[in-house]
Amino acid sequence: MSYLFDEYPMLIFAFALESLVALLLLIFIVVWTASGKKKNKR
Repeated sequence: MSYLFDEYPMLIFAFALESLVALLLLIFIVVWTASGKKKNKR
């Protein structure tokens, strides 16, 4: 796998960026659903 990163160093940045986007999306979904449940209780 290291030879792949040696040939394409931007892959590390792409993987990190994709992981960050996935994490932010997960946090957004959790916050969105939690706030929706609070509004329905009123």
